[in-house]
Amino acid sequence: MEMSPAVSSAPRSRRTRVVVAALAAALLAAVAYGLWQHYGQRQTPADQYQLVSVERADVEDVVTATGTLQPLNYVDVGAQVSGQLKRFHVEIGTEVNSGALLAEIDPTVLQSKVDATRAQLRNQRAQLMDREASLTLAEIQHRRQLNLIAEQATTEEAVQQAEAALRSARAQIEALRAQIEQTESNLRADEANLNYTRIYAPIDGTVVSITARQGQTLNTNQQAPTILRIADLSTMTVQTQVSEADVSRLRVGMEAYFTTLGNPGQRWYGRLRKIEPTPTVTNNVVLYNALFDVPNRDGRLMSQMTAQVFFIVARAQQALIVPMAALNNLAPQGAATERPRQRPQGAEGMAQRRPDGERRPPAERRNGDGPARTAGAGNADGGGTAPAPGRLATVRVPAADGSVVEREVRIGVTSRIAAEVLEGLEEGAQVVAGLRQGSAAGGQPPAGMPRMPR
Repeated sequence: MEMSPAVSSAPRSRRTRVVVAALAAALLAAVAYGLWQHYGQRQTPADQYQLVSVERADVEDVVTATGTLQPLNYVDVGAQVSGQLKRFHVEIGTEVNSGALLAEIDPTVLQSKVDATRAQLRNQRAQLMDREASLTLAEIQHRRQLNLIAEQATTEEAVQQAEAALRSARAQIEALRAQIEQTESNLRADEANLNYTRIYAPIDGTVVSITARQGQTLNTNQQAPTILRIADLSTMTVQTQVSEADVSRLRVGMEAYFTTLGNPGQRWYGRLRKIEPTPTVTNNVVLYNALFDVPNRDGRLMSQMTAQVFFIVARAQQALIVPMAALNNLAPQGAATERPRQRPQGAEGMAQRRPDGERRPPAERRNGDGPARTAGAGNADGGGTAPAPGRLATVRVPAADGSVVEREVRIGVTSRIAAEVLEGLEEGAQVVAGLRQGSAAGGQPPAGMPRMPR
């Protein structure tokens, strides 16, 4: 049985349409790829990267820590005698001068003891007068016996008895005088204890705390109880705890400042006074106390305030800065930063090689390569190895042809967010700080990026 021509041509027509559709899809894909290659690869650096300008600003390398404020000078005032706290003459916040009356303890018992000691002293002094009269009589009798023995009108025994009586009278007077001195000493102690019932301010300052209450009985037999604290608030001490990883960067005399939680916009400045050698260990963390003082003339700083402290290790003011995110291959702290500079040899040594193979003098270097250098810019004698401060790093900068090139720079002071540029960039130059989202670079740096000559 033979098939009709109409039936046999139907499958062939469908295959033809499938082939045509596949070719059309391949052509569209090729066109799209060509357009992507043409337009996508021609994106400018500004389209692909986040560019930032080199600007002038202040940058600080700091060691941060948390501290608390305390008065530089303060005294815990205590009671030196036992008794009932009868009256307070001050309250918290009262400003007092040295010698001002602060509180009183009931003096009844101590007053009676002073009165008894004074009476005992008067009695002993009266006995001394009696003994002195007896001494006078003994001296007279002794002289009489000496005169009689000279005339052989008395016996040798009578003379000896008169001499013994004289010595006894003198000894009794010496013993009584010693008792009087002891009683006078006791009286001075009793009078001092009586005076201790009136508590006076030892320094000028402000009453910052009161730990006792009026009517409370104080017992000083074992330990002197503290009743209040007086502090001189004109100068405050910042007690800061610095980790063992950062304490080696601190130096006595270095500048420091802090801010408070209530006023983070204001800085208080001082200089590091002392680093205590004995650390405190908290949760296996070793911390060292670092102290510095700040004036508090307006009284805005108070005890136990929390301070965010910054110790200034290095500072650069109005320096050229770039973000830390723009730096690559930054040398670590303390790394060697010297680069040998050879003495130029004639015109050949004075030339710089262009990317196209030609040579050019250093004065023709492009903007951003740093200031033009002449022969002998390194040492005073014009050659050899010239030491330069800072650390080496690289940045990426847009070139005139639309590409991005890598440039070597020398970095000075660094903070957590910015770095000082000593060499390699000029103000206003642009550097790459990161990739833009959705850029054709696809999140990867350009392969085979050339290095721009310095």
